[in-house]
Amino acid sequence: MEDWLSMPKVELHAHLNGSVRDSTLLELASVLGEKGVIVFSDVEHVIRKNDRSLTEVFRLFDLIHILTTDHKVITRITKEVIEDFASENVVYLELRTTPKNNASIGMSKRSYLGAVLEGIKAVTAVDVAFRPHSSDVGSQKNSSLINHTCSGSARKKIYVRILLSIDRRETTEAAMETVKLALEMRDLGVVGIDLSGNPIVGEWVTFFPALKFAREQGLYVTLHCGEVPNPKEIRAMLDFQPQRIGHACCFEEEEWKTLKSLSIPVEICLTSNIRTNTIPSLDVHHFADLYNAKHPLVICTDDSGVFSTSLSNEYNLAAAAFGLGKRELFQLARNSIDFVFADDGVKRELKEIVNSAEKKLDL
Repeated sequence: MEDWLSMPKVELHAHLNGSVRDSTLLELASVLGEKGVIVFSDVEHVIRKNDRSLTEVFRLFDLIHILTTDHKVITRITKEVIEDFASENVVYLELRTTPKNNASIGMSKRSYLGAVLEGIKAVTAVDVAFRPHSSDVGSQKNSSLINHTCSGSARKKIYVRILLSIDRRETTEAAMETVKLALEMRDLGVVGIDLSGNPIVGEWVTFFPALKFAREQGLYVTLHCGEVPNPKEIRAMLDFQPQRIGHACCFEEEEWKTLKSLSIPVEICLTSNIRTNTIPSLDVHHFADLYNAKHPLVICTDDSGVFSTSLSNEYNLAAAAFGLGKRELFQLARNSIDFVFADDGVKRELKEIVNSAEKKLDL
């Protein structure tokens, strides 16, 4: 496990609200219990449990949904999640989150995102670069990224970018509102749009206008694709040719051929796929086929808190399940840099970090 912990990594599929610390959930749930909002004893054992069943996972998501209707909580969660990823040598992080409207507490999509941005600014454990400008790259301050890797001698730094998620329950108008908010906030680190949510809810034609508009305006797009069998939608998503897709668990042979011909990178979330019963076991996971075909892949966590995992653990799982050595997985991490939603300058610096670590780790 130490090998993967010390290796610099990029995380491209992490849901903010699914990455909350168990200790934070316990504390916040206890407060809600005291206020009578929830019955604390109903959720305490689920929070304390690591190997959660699918039913328990959904109960935890329900609890998190209640917790994240408070601006201060969102700010705190954002800060902690970034620090947690940075602590395991994640040097580039894309956090995705669905902006929420809740008029009863004065929350708009804009104020929700504002709370997320405050959380990024509140990080103290590491330096955070979150404005996607050329000034991010090549500065003396940024050189600490290269120096810290594996040595621990300098202050750590992490690039953070935000993806705004369109929830599949939303209308076309609500989806368009999210895209317009992303465009307004692109100078503050919002770089793209994600489509996510319950995969059996909603139809592609509902979200297509907003996603098309996002791409036309220069935003990156990634789609949760093929979480359930839905050939018509999968084909429509592949025809759209997003910059990346997540999961790709329920493809048929024709869709695999199309995906490979288009070379669309796939965000692989091993623990998530097993815990949600999307894939029955790792020995039949499509990671192996895509890896052997040299298809673009990136290992991700999805919901590190809810699924009790970490990016280092996901690399460890890949090593054990697919017989990959340190050199192969290090190369996979290096290749992941090509798929980040950032400019070439950031990519160059990330590759310098990885190359420097490669020498220190004697690979």
